[in-house]
This record gives sequence, C-alpha cells and structure tokens, in this order.
Amino acid sequence: MQKAHSRILVVDDEPDILNLLEYNLRRAGFQALLAKDGPEAIEAARANRPDLVLLDIMLPDMEGTEVLRRLKSTEATASIPVIMLTAKGEEVDKIVGFELGAEDYITKPFSPRELILRVKAVLKRTAEKPEPVEAPVAFGELTVDLSRHKVTVSSKPVELSSTEFRLLTELMRAKGRVLTRDNLLDRAWGRDCFVIPRTVDTHVRRLRSKLGAAGEYIETVRGVGYRFRED
Repeated sequence: MQKAHSRILVVDDEPDILNLLEYNLRRAGFQALLAKDGPEAIEAARANRPDLVLLDIMLPDMEGTEVLRRLKSTEATASIPVIMLTAKGEEVDKIVGFELGAEDYITKPFSPRELILRVKAVLKRTAEKPEPVEAPVAFGELTVDLSRHKVTVSSKPVELSSTEFRLLTELMRAKGRVLTRDNLLDRAWGRDCFVIPRTVDTHVRRLRSKLGAAGEYIETVRGVGYRFRED
C-alpha cells in the first residue's frame, strides 16, 4: 500500500519533463524531489532515501544506467525501487535496465496517468512485507531471513533488490515445484504489474549471479519456467 506522501525522486535533464512530472506527482499526493543529472541524483538518493526513483537513461555526463548501477551497488540505496524513463524503445535497453535492477521501464512519450499508475503499482508491491518467521530458512550454503529481509551465502551477506528477494522467496516456498513465468509475475510482481514475462528471465539471471554458487539451486525447466531444487 502506498504510504502517505511517498517521496519520489525524479531525474531528468529536461526542465519541461521535470515540471510535468512534479506537477502530476504532487497532484497524485506524492512528494517530488528533483535532480537534473547523475551526480545530483545519487546525492539526493543517499541524502533523502526516496521511496522510488524515476530515472531517465539519457543524462548529461553520467548515463542513467550508470546512476542505476551505483544506486543498486550501494547498501544505503540498493533497496530503493527504480523506474527507468527514456526515449529509447529498443528491447535491449529494457533488458539492460532490468539486469541492473530496475523495477519497471516507461518509454517517452508517456501518459502521465499511466506513469502514476505504474508508480503506485511498484510502491504497492515493494511495500508488501513477507510474513515474519521464527527462524531463517536455510538450504545448503544459502540462508534467507524473511523477517529481516537478509540473504547470506556461506555466511556472507548478499544484497538483493526487493524484487529479487521476493523472487527468491517465492521459488523457495515452492521448492521442488515448477513455477511458470506467469506464476512468478503474479507472485513476485503482483497481478497489477506492467512488465512482460521475459522480465522474469532477466531477474533470475541477475539473482543467480548475485547468489554465486548458490545460484545453481534455481533450475531452469526449459519451455516452462523455474524450479528451486528439492534436495
């Protein structure tokens, strides 16, 4: 659920776009923080800890993908959901954004109403907390502490985005059973998500990479979906 006055950091070098987004976000009940370039965006994210970042890819000096990479590789900002905003419409650009940890992707020109709906959808699913458990769940080298939102592999912490964490926990809960891409979209993204099934593949690939050796616990069932190993 969207909390009152959620803070949205908008990053774009076009004043008209900044003004348009600020107006529509405030009208929808959000607080809008503005940044016109990469360094300013990173500083604003670290200083203000926004609830979500709307990030343009085409920025001066530092591209939005580099801003995203730095946000996701820093512990203080890694869990902040990011929606990429760009004039590029090529699928490869979307895949790069998702591989770096973006939650969603919107192509310019966009409908302000659609953008607000996507912002609300991302905030809703990232705000949902897993049910508390008495003890962490362990499987081989992998340990997942649902109540603390922490993951370790061989006792070393692994930084996951909120979507990656939900994806991992849903796969573990269904241990031994195959989950289709549509199943995972419903479970980890929610029924009101706007992303395509191939997004699951990108996130699973990134999740496996972060888990290192424990990434082998997630098996691909060709033509169907994914399964967390049973033993």
